[in-house]
Amino acid sequence: MTSLVEVKKLKKYFSSARGLLHAVDDVSFSIQKGKILGVVGESGCGKSTLGRTIIHLHESTGGTIQYNGKDITNPSAKEIRQLREKMQIIFQDPYSSLDPRMTVEAAISEPLLASHKISARKRREEVTRMMEMVGIDERLRYAYPHELDGGRRQRIVIARALILQPEFVVCDEPVSALDVSIQAQVLNLLRDLQKKQNLTYMFVTHDMSVVRHISDEICVMYLGQIVEKCPAKQLFEKPLHPYTQALISAIPSVDIHPPKNREILSGEITSPINPKPGCRFCARCRYAQNQCHQPQTLNEVEPDHFVACARVSDNEL
Repeated sequence: MTSLVEVKKLKKYFSSARGLLHAVDDVSFSIQKGKILGVVGESGCGKSTLGRTIIHLHESTGGTIQYNGKDITNPSAKEIRQLREKMQIIFQDPYSSLDPRMTVEAAISEPLLASHKISARKRREEVTRMMEMVGIDERLRYAYPHELDGGRRQRIVIARALILQPEFVVCDEPVSALDVSIQAQVLNLLRDLQKKQNLTYMFVTHDMSVVRHISDEICVMYLGQIVEKCPAKQLFEKPLHPYTQALISAIPSVDIHPPKNREILSGEITSPINPKPGCRFCARCRYAQNQCHQPQTLNEVEPDHFVACARVSDNEL
């Protein structure tokens, strides 16, 4: 299948008083058209920064970004405007991402207004269509964000992101701010919309259960780097990287007598500011060896299963 988005050795560094913070460091992957790539990891691992860098809410420090086979690493102002219609984002907190002075209709139609492509009557028709598509009642057309619950606000954000009919959408933890009972509804909505419109998602989350439910492929990130990448089913059936194993072992279970196989991590977290070469997880890894202090790269250890771990690469499983 054809890749819609492909990044190679992508970097995003931020300046700080102590040096350069390596938020995204030498990341490479591709997303096929019509597929969902889940990106999972702890808070602060760089997954949200990665998504925002791809769609140019942040500008990259190094590496390349390709969209539909075209290099968009350093787009012109005109190209950015065109990309905004093809690449959208759904933010984590629907309340802070909506203008409190805008009604539901105004918020959803804002991208159409900025595009200057259709008449006021057509914009109203498109808003009606999107409200129906995401499950917002017509009676709420002139409501304001503070009058709605979190689930309805997030549906507005989804409608606003999709009204220009983009091809690629970064879902930046779109359900983490919602009640558990509402999370499933929004996840099912996102999945249905993806199938109906053949959308390509990059789904960013820290929740292993969520990423398992929605993803076709999964990238596991740790301190700005991808440590494991493979199909979703394969990741949960046979996780290979010690960090992935620890994440999966931490998933809550409804079993009152769960097997005692928790991977409890210890040790200091490596600083992302001017990090030393080598595996950034080795300070917390019980399998750490001398060779772990050398630079690690993603290697295909099984078909479509990539791992950045010296132990796995040496088949010491």
